[in-house]
Amino acid sequence: MAEPRWLTDREQSVWRAYLQATTLLEDHLDRQLQRDAGMPHIYYALLVQLSQAPRRRMRMTELAKHAKITRSRLSHAVARLEKNGWVRREDCPSDKRGQNAFLTDEGFEVLKRTAPGHVEAVRQAIFDRLTPEQVDQLGTIMRVMADGLEPSDPNADLPWLR
Repeated sequence: MAEPRWLTDREQSVWRAYLQATTLLEDHLDRQLQRDAGMPHIYYALLVQLSQAPRRRMRMTELAKHAKITRSRLSHAVARLEKNGWVRREDCPSDKRGQNAFLTDEGFEVLKRTAPGHVEAVRQAIFDRLTPEQVDQLGTIMRVMADGLEPSDPNADLPWLR
């Protein structure tokens, strides 16, 4: 068995900075959204996905894929959003086994009210702290990471397939 490829001191420092920044960022966004709309960041992300879908509808399986979460977690989140009156599930007309999630008018209004504060929180946390060159670099790095972590193999162990 090959020796593990331990992180160098430099890599370890970058890894820890990444973990700290992403943990703090997610907490920052969650607190802002809980304060302003009484919802966690993942619920907001689902509302955004639905608001951008044709007729504000999306198959549950596609919504899970876009949100990068398990179908079980999506089902729980949609149930909570339904309880608030922000989302409604509908049978899929083209496939009786599937369901669509639909963003209600009430959900769309909540999203419209919440979006300005959320965008400001994102700006304060990320874009106001970086130079334009750093923004470009961060975008490039994040795309490389995302592309490498989302394999094209249909049998890959991806959250939305679980």
